[in-house]
Amino acid sequence: MNTAGKWIGGGIAVGVALLAGVMVGTRLPTPATTAHQTAAPAQTAPADALDPANTEMVADGPFVIKRVLPIQGPIKYGEWHWDDADVPDGPLLVTVDLEARVISVFQGGYEIGAAAVLLGTDDHPTPLGTFPIIAKIRDNISSIYDAPMPFTMRLTNDGVAIHGAPVEKGYASHGCIGTPDAFAQKLFAIAKLGDKVVITRGKKVDLGHDLSGGQAL
Repeated sequence: MNTAGKWIGGGIAVGVALLAGVMVGTRLPTPATTAHQTAAPAQTAPADALDPANTEMVADGPFVIKRVLPIQGPIKYGEWHWDDADVPDGPLLVTVDLEARVISVFQGGYEIGAAAVLLGTDDHPTPLGTFPIIAKIRDNISSIYDAPMPFTMRLTNDGVAIHGAPVEKGYASHGCIGTPDAFAQKLFAIAKLGDKVVITRGKKVDLGHDLSGGQAL
């Protein structure tokens, strides 16, 4: 995906989904695919409080986009990508774009992971904004829906979280961000309490832009 102005990690074709994420509802499976790719420059996206109109081109910085994974075409349900080989240490920043339905993981400005995600419904929407990870629970079970939520990284006090889920047509969430279990496990392993997750809708930025928007993250 080398076209300018794309969302980070690409987008996915969206189907109407039923409640899950905290999974409930009808399962309409589609083939799941996994991918591990080497990285090369591309273009990117999102971040709520990070409006591209307010970002500045900068030469360097911990949240400046330096690389995007070379993903060809839209990310499909169940597909994920991860490549952190030779990526230098740096602060973690996670972006989620509700329009593209994609999560991206940046380390020191290098995109190291991307996946298609499950999101909330109109009745239980995934919130927009910038959220710190406030709790991590490896083997979590929803106390409300009695559903597995492995590798939970909680973002809000009312239960919105990133966690492992069956990312397939026929599933959605009650506001959580569901990723393939293997992707959630990798993110869980490196995420720390206080790391920021930025959720936006249809925001696009380019290589060289500062994802922090000049804010302290």
